[in-house]
Amino acid sequence: MSLTLGSIVDVLGGELHGDSGLKIEGLAPLETATPQHLSFLSHPKYQNQLAASKAACVIVSPQMRGAALVRGACIVSDQPYLYFARVTQLWKKSLPQAQRQQVHPSAVIDPAAFVHPLARIGALCVIERGARIGADTELRSRVTVAENCVIGDRCLVHSGVVIGADGFGFAPNAGAWEKIEQLGAVRIGNDVEIGANTCIDRGALQDTVIEDGVKLDNLIQIGHNVHVGRHTAMAGCVGVAGSAIIGAHCTIGGAANILGHLSLADNVNISAASVVTRSIRKPGTYTGIFPLDDNATWEKNAASLKQLHSLRDRIRALEDKLKTLEQP
Repeated sequence: MSLTLGSIVDVLGGELHGDSGLKIEGLAPLETATPQHLSFLSHPKYQNQLAASKAACVIVSPQMRGAALVRGACIVSDQPYLYFARVTQLWKKSLPQAQRQQVHPSAVIDPAAFVHPLARIGALCVIERGARIGADTELRSRVTVAENCVIGDRCLVHSGVVIGADGFGFAPNAGAWEKIEQLGAVRIGNDVEIGANTCIDRGALQDTVIEDGVKLDNLIQIGHNVHVGRHTAMAGCVGVAGSAIIGAHCTIGGAANILGHLSLADNVNISAASVVTRSIRKPGTYTGIFPLDDNATWEKNAASLKQLHSLRDRIRALEDKLKTLEQP
């Protein structure tokens, strides 16, 4: 299939410089684009790639208009990355759509569950008693929505997701473990996307809550009683321990971990692979990663870190002694 530059701009807006009748046959990054592709420049640091790109047309910001025009056709937008995202949506809508059943015959839906008539349920999904699935929500194949869990409207849940498994709750008993029954559920708001093989545990007493607009990547673990604020996004392999509260508009980088019973304020950004060991009360970007090094050097540095407490005490003692010596 193909779209003309003119038809793209007619739908999405933007300032076109170039032939409106030029046909675009695909979307591609700057470095791999061919004369049949539309690409985008999201950051000025990739300007060298812009000059060398063979793309038919590039989406750029107003600041990059001049550099783009030297190269060839361009679409100018205040937010090039967002514009490109909307081009991908337009492109997908233009692709031939295969007829799909609203509910695949292999799906298992308890009679006491509610599935909105406009929801789409994929192959081998399981929806248990009391669960509710909202309008225009799509469950891809092999999704499990456990008892009494709720998913709102316009959500997309990818393959292998489990919503409402038991939280990890056990009480010690004479060297063994006694199960704490998980009596809460999971409540997911509207416009949420959940990546493949992510697990969201049900609450122990209160519900686990995922608010509107949250985006979760693949292979994420959300523990019981966690509360995730609206429009927060988490990258792959994040782990959130039980009863953590994460604010709205946060970003959590890949493989980061958040310990249980902590709170993150709104607009907190956690760098990839960081471990959050305390509550964060102020917006901002936080990083906690011990630098990678060759193993021998890393071990020496790690050994030194263990001595920081005693070194601090020794330095304070020396400072006190210096103050005494400096007195007249």
